[in-house]
Amino acid sequence: MSNKRRSFEAGHKRKYLVVIDDTEECERAVYWAAKRAGRTQSQIVMLRVIETAERNQQWLGVADIMQAEAMEAANAVLDKFCKRSQAVADNIAADRVIREGDTTEQIIKLIDEDADIGILVLAASVGNEGPGPLITNLAKTAGQFPIPVAIIPGHLSDDDIDAMS
Repeated sequence: MSNKRRSFEAGHKRKYLVVIDDTEECERAVYWAAKRAGRTQSQIVMLRVIETAERNQQWLGVADIMQAEAMEAANAVLDKFCKRSQAVADNIAADRVIREGDTTEQIIKLIDEDADIGILVLAASVGNEGPGPLITNLAKTAGQFPIPVAIIPGHLSDDDIDAMS
């Protein structure tokens, strides 16, 4: 399914893929990935997935406006997390990717397209509802997933993560 990982070949650099969503714990995943990338001279790829709305032809103008607003909001969130990653480790680069569609499908598609992505970084929710929908969904196919998945507990502090990354 996935291409061979190439992050350690000449001209390539390992990348940590972080899914940027609206959960509280997302910041923990960004922090850990930035720390690891800084310490391992790697890079971060931040993926923001916009859910696609059904597009009815008579409402196409409204759908286009909604898509433009979603893109603007996605860029604002990515700006925030790119600044955060630079504050954590100023010697790393962060690629920004915005996709439309199903989050899990877009994660797998991006991993398949970029052979330098070597680790998917997610953070688990601290709530009683479970680790979060993305982790729950990925756990169902973990055995076939193309790269390792790092799950960062959402309750860890910066100091805790510093000690482990």
